[in-house]
Amino acid sequence: MFKIQVASCSETGARSRNEDRLRFGASRIGTFAVLADGAGGHSRGEEAAELAVNSLERNLRDDSQSFSPENLTEMVCQAHAELQRHQDSDSTQSRMHCTLVVLWVDSAAERALWTHVGDSRLYRIRHGRVDVVTADDSVVQRLLQAGVIRGDQVRGHPQKNQLMAALGITGEVEPHTVVRAVEVMEGDAFLLCSDGWWEHFEHRALQDGMGRALTPQAWLDQMREQVLAQNKPRQDNFSAVALWVGDPGEVTYAGLDDTQPRAGLGR
Repeated sequence: MFKIQVASCSETGARSRNEDRLRFGASRIGTFAVLADGAGGHSRGEEAAELAVNSLERNLRDDSQSFSPENLTEMVCQAHAELQRHQDSDSTQSRMHCTLVVLWVDSAAERALWTHVGDSRLYRIRHGRVDVVTADDSVVQRLLQAGVIRGDQVRGHPQKNQLMAALGITGEVEPHTVVRAVEVMEGDAFLLCSDGWWEHFEHRALQDGMGRALTPQAWLDQMREQVLAQNKPRQDNFSAVALWVGDPGEVTYAGLDDTQPRAGLGR
């Protein structure tokens, strides 16, 4: 069984309120981390993110739950339904919504599951390689996949914040859940983060920062200082959860064939 270390950071940035929410903890099955980035008028983004992370935490702490992609997908759909029940308007512009990313690690079985909706991301660092193991539900991601823009044009693109999916929207959502539980290796490091966080970092910066840190909290603290040092006048809320498996100094090669998500698994 691997030792799991978890740390978190959530900052308001230049905004008047923080609409990001996060949760992490442990249950009989394993360790989980959840991050949501809310949006909506009159503080409803905060409400959306809070409802989402609370719903996921209740389910992930439930010892009767099974560790399966289908079950994790259903948890996200339940959170979506929770937001829909709390909408107070049919107007698209006034509805609250949020992005979501979830990581669930069964350290005894040495397996992990993850899922997401929106543009909050999950990174995995293994053997010095940084992989974004989620794909943003965004206009810019579609442009990237279509070959219209390059990868280095994503962070500064004017349509970066235009989402294709989020919890709380009208109709159903299709969470992007890994097809099957993915092998976890000694030394794996995971980073869940909102777009206000990831927009500041190239892959090399994430890798180099982890190499200088002795703990996941130190890793996050380094990145937080880098964001603050840029002093962006319109800095969005920026939040992250770091989860380290064992000793990140121990490395193995990455087998990526089983990490590709499939939309709507189990629906």
